[in-house]
Amino acid sequence: MTKKEIVKTISEEIGLTQLKTKEIVQKTFDAIVETLVTERRIELRNFGVFEVKERAARKARNPRTGARVDVPAKFVVTFKPGKEMEERVKHLDQTSAAETEAPVAYSPPPTSPPPTSPPPTSPPPISPAPQNPPPSDPFGASDS
Repeated sequence: MTKKEIVKTISEEIGLTQLKTKEIVQKTFDAIVETLVTERRIELRNFGVFEVKERAARKARNPRTGARVDVPAKFVVTFKPGKEMEERVKHLDQTSAAETEAPVAYSPPPTSPPPTSPPPTSPPPISPAPQNPPPSDPFGASDS
């Protein structure tokens, strides 16, 4: 789902214009980012916790050349879902697992013979290229 789809859904549900809803959604996202930058953590009840963590510097290997590469330390945003979200996603997982495990009735392949294609036709004969006369002198001079 994209931000545009979120805006459309919310605007339809609460009766605001998409333009006003887009502004509200963007302000919400901006507030989350600003809080992460200044406080490094934001907790949204019944949703989850965003947190800024520092990844330690490490050594890695370039997969193309195999050379060792130093990867510097960096800050990353982590997200830990809240209980309500985890429960709903877990329930979704159980629902999809039940659908996957449901027995599927066996149906034998069709017994009708495969359709036959018409016999190949030969392409029309290729006629020889016409013989072009020698180019004439554009200035009207003759060789004789």
